[in-house]
Amino acid sequence: MAKRLIAALNDTRFFVVEWLANPQRTGAVAPSSPKLTEAMARWLPASRDSHVLELGPGTGAVTTALLKQGLRQERLVAIENNPKMAEVLRERFPRATIITGDAWHLDRLLEEHGITEVGAVFSSLPLMNFPEQEAEVLAGKIRAVLQPRGRLVQYSYHIGRLRTRGGSQFRMIASHIVWFNFPPARVSVFQK
Repeated sequence: MAKRLIAALNDTRFFVVEWLANPQRTGAVAPSSPKLTEAMARWLPASRDSHVLELGPGTGAVTTALLKQGLRQERLVAIENNPKMAEVLRERFPRATIITGDAWHLDRLLEEHGITEVGAVFSSLPLMNFPEQEAEVLAGKIRAVLQPRGRLVQYSYHIGRLRTRGGSQFRMIASHIVWFNFPPARVSVFQK
């Protein structure tokens, strides 16, 4: 218990430092809460053989929940733009494919790693911080790599908005607010 508490405090300190350095790139001041990560992880694809793509994993709070939910590390592909956070992820999840890069280049980055499609995309990207056109471009790339009926699971701190940016290219199948997170967040689930 003490080790988990110390790890959580270290991750929070790390997030705050990175957020202060670049709030546009680091969309949160603290890692996602267990309630938020559980709300996202429950949307894993039924086929455990599918690759799962995580965008903006930070220090791995959602990643940990995905693995607890049954995802095999070898099937996880994560794209993290922050090199320091990507290195933390490589240490914590050595069998996963951790890519340091920009999520807006996910098509090229996945191709470089021989991945042509994924069963689900879990996004912690602060899409509301980006112009709507940029979010739509990213959504198009996500749609292109998703398997038929694949899901995009996105959270946002803009809880009053039912749809996050980029959601217009998908059918919404669920949306709910996780109040026990700092700050509260809305999890929106879209399907191809």
